Amino acid sequence: MNRRMAVALLSVAGLFVAAYLYLYKIGAIGTIACGTGGCETVQLSAESRFLGIEVALIGVVGYAGLLLLALLSLQPRFGGRSWPLILLVAASGIAVGFTAYLKYLELFVIHAICRWCVASAVIITLLFVLAVIELVRTEQAAARE
Repeated sequence: MNRRMAVALLSVAGLFVAAYLYLYKIGAIGTIACGTGGCETVQLSAESRFLGIEVALIGVVGYAGLLLLALLSLQPRFGGRSWPLILLVAASGIAVGFTAYLKYLELFVIHAICRWCVASAVIITLLFVLAVIELVRTEQAAARE
């Protein structure tokens, strides 16, 4: 259960990072705290949109969805069931793949690194790893019963 709580907390952290980037992108906040200028470069690049949608907004929606799945998996009636965790692993796995694509764009196309984007990448990777560990543990416990 501690890993499920950690996944929920990581989802909240990721949601805050994505919301901060989105608020910057839509002009709700004037400057972005970055220190290197790479964040502005990344956020203002053409690659900050994916299929016409702001990447930061995709992050907000994605982390909110992961938070909902994590909270669902914390409910006692789903404690021994693996399907909420399967959905969580699948969704976070897709997010890790998308994040890898975004890191590629930062490094090899935009040639700038956004510290907030790196923080989000670390968050989603940790979230995915914890979700996988929890799924394996849950399925092993079910197999013993």
